[in-house]
Amino acid sequence: MKQVLVILGSCLTFLSSLFTGVKKDFLLPITSWESFEESQRPLLKYTFSSLSQREYLGSEIKLGKVLNDQPAFKSYLFSYLSDGKKVTGLANIPKKAGKLPVAVMIRGYVDLQVYQTGVGTKKPAEFFAQNGFITLALDFLGYGGSDPEEKDILINRFERPVTVLNLLASIKSLPQADTGNIFLWGHSNGGQIAISVLEISEKSIPTTLWAPVTRGFPESVLNYSGELDDNGKMVADRIAEFEKDYDPKQFSISEYFDKINAPIQIHLGTYDEYIKPEWIKEFVNKLKSLGKEVTFYSYPKNNHQLSRDWDTVVQKDLEFFRKNLK
Repeated sequence: MKQVLVILGSCLTFLSSLFTGVKKDFLLPITSWESFEESQRPLLKYTFSSLSQREYLGSEIKLGKVLNDQPAFKSYLFSYLSDGKKVTGLANIPKKAGKLPVAVMIRGYVDLQVYQTGVGTKKPAEFFAQNGFITLALDFLGYGGSDPEEKDILINRFERPVTVLNLLASIKSLPQADTGNIFLWGHSNGGQIAISVLEISEKSIPTTLWAPVTRGFPESVLNYSGELDDNGKMVADRIAEFEKDYDPKQFSISEYFDKINAPIQIHLGTYDEYIKPEWIKEFVNKLKSLGKEVTFYSYPKNNHQLSRDWDTVVQKDLEFFRKNLK
């Protein structure tokens, strides 16, 4: 027994010597299982549950170069910070006195090679500005004059709702903005981002959606990846790798429709090249079954841009915004 105690004592002395001079931080215990899990699986911070619990402090919205000067409004290049990263966009400021309502415009997918600030939102944004609404159309990271996006395609996807939530938190810095009257407008994948924002924030932000992507994740990505140069192989491989460590449901809009607390208006053309009518009908029916306020308009023989009935659609949006003014 004495020999055993001597051996144990020697071992303890040796182990103690290993940590001599080591910083105390190294010896601190992990404070929680959640902290440890996030250190091993960093994308957990993008689950809808995690995003709904964090703060969005916002930053100053800086109006820069004047891009257009019309009798009813002036257009500016604007910028703000989203989690410390610069994001640019196109702002339209009506030439009216007093506090003005704000429409945040969220575009759909645009090829980076042809993208310019305002593409995908410019025409409806100008219409709303002519009718007294400040409009803010963000570029997103990697586009326009924004800071670069990440190399990981999934991080870039998960960051987009965060970028919008930080813009919403920044609107208070605009002296012309009526922060009690903020609206969302989204087209295509921008619609999916808008839905994400509503679910994460759980705020009543009246929202209008043109041909929105309403499928869950990762279906909403895989449905369109076949159009890529590699037939979607890189995307499919990345998602397969992701699914080894994460539950996709925690990152999917289809799992959190019950969190939506905003009135929603939806437009879809029957000849839409990308969005199937049954997807939208399924989404609308689900919202109605949950007691949500949703209105759906279908436009015969109309495409993804709703070109044939554009004037009708945008007028309905203006009426929707005005009806929901506080």
